[in-house]
Amino acid sequence: MARERPPVAGVVDTAQRRARLARRHGLVDPLPDLHAAVRALVVLHGTDASGPYLAAWARVPGFATSDLDDALYRDRTVVRQLAMRRTLWVTGTDLLPALVASPGARVAGVERRRLLKELGQDGRYPDPAGTLARAEAGVLAALADGRCRTAAELRAEVPDASGVFQAAGGTRWAQEMAIMPRLLTMLSADGLVVRGENRGGWTTSRPAWTLTETWLGGPLALPDDAAAHTAIVARWLRAFGPGTERDLQWWLGSTLTAVRRSLVEVGAVPVGLEGTDSVGWLLPDDLDPVERAGPWAALLPALDPTTMGWAERDWYLGPHAKQVVDAVGNAGPTVWVDGRVVGAWAASSGTLEVALLEDVPARARAAIDAEAERLTAWLAGGKVPPTFPSPLFGGRRHRDEPAVGRA
Repeated sequence: MARERPPVAGVVDTAQRRARLARRHGLVDPLPDLHAAVRALVVLHGTDASGPYLAAWARVPGFATSDLDDALYRDRTVVRQLAMRRTLWVTGTDLLPALVASPGARVAGVERRRLLKELGQDGRYPDPAGTLARAEAGVLAALADGRCRTAAELRAEVPDASGVFQAAGGTRWAQEMAIMPRLLTMLSADGLVVRGENRGGWTTSRPAWTLTETWLGGPLALPDDAAAHTAIVARWLRAFGPGTERDLQWWLGSTLTAVRRSLVEVGAVPVGLEGTDSVGWLLPDDLDPVERAGPWAALLPALDPTTMGWAERDWYLGPHAKQVVDAVGNAGPTVWVDGRVVGAWAASSGTLEVALLEDVPARARAAIDAEAERLTAWLAGGKVPPTFPSPLFGGRRHRDEPAVGRA
């Protein structure tokens, strides 16, 4: 039986949602520093090595790559952490315990069960649980001296974790894989190890691993799963509300039951969303409309937290979803004007290219050009190859995609 629609406390129109996006995400009111940007967006998307840097550049005047490097590797006030949807994020250490206790624990559990199953199916590991336990213990023991090590270095030092297995055996995706990367994924989601040093530049990920306790100077004090889940829901509503239950369930990689429980616990208020039959949710102290934003433009990187903040995206993607988002929902670099996507950009060749998907007013085009000039100067000829480029720039294309010229 379908759940009865709750009575709503008014309707939030699309213009108001776009105003909230602009102001809450630092796209019209610049943010003072990197840490303010991380807090404003809950977390920064870290799948692309360059993604967090470009997300901060778009929001923090004068941001330099060294600002994030210092926060990650010197001050250690932010870390790269595997959590929601088995995705890598950059998070403040204040939110890290909640990420580990709730979405991280779920990811680690799934990874553990999958690895045990595949080790058992492989045939070379008659005692999968024992193999995995010895591998875990060996990695943790090796890292106990405080020195960061790459996955390759750990494989050389920990024989119990140096093996290979057949992943997805019996399917057309079957392939031989090393145990170590999967093991590190599991231990990372569990909060036991963390990406310490990066032995590549800001556009390259070459992590060296260490114990989380060593890196952060002490063990994590983990809340229980339910409290952690609710804390993250509250953060998300503050940054992205109003959003639907589906938005939250997808973003968290959670269950509908857990999302509904957390919405009750934070006292979330249901609201209508203009142009849809969906119910959105806001924190009880966040019902007043925010001031409408003036004209603005932004160039956001692939998988930017704003572009990837909601599962239901029609209100800011409009007709352009197939040109800027691939078939599985990953957004490439996007051009924004006044709270909606109007095009895509790329800098994978060392030259910034912008492709617009519609005509925009002259003042908007001037603002886009100004942002393009600013990013060109900041990149100084550097290349930014995203893992998920926009379909317009060589990503996964859709058959009915129209031809679009470069602007």
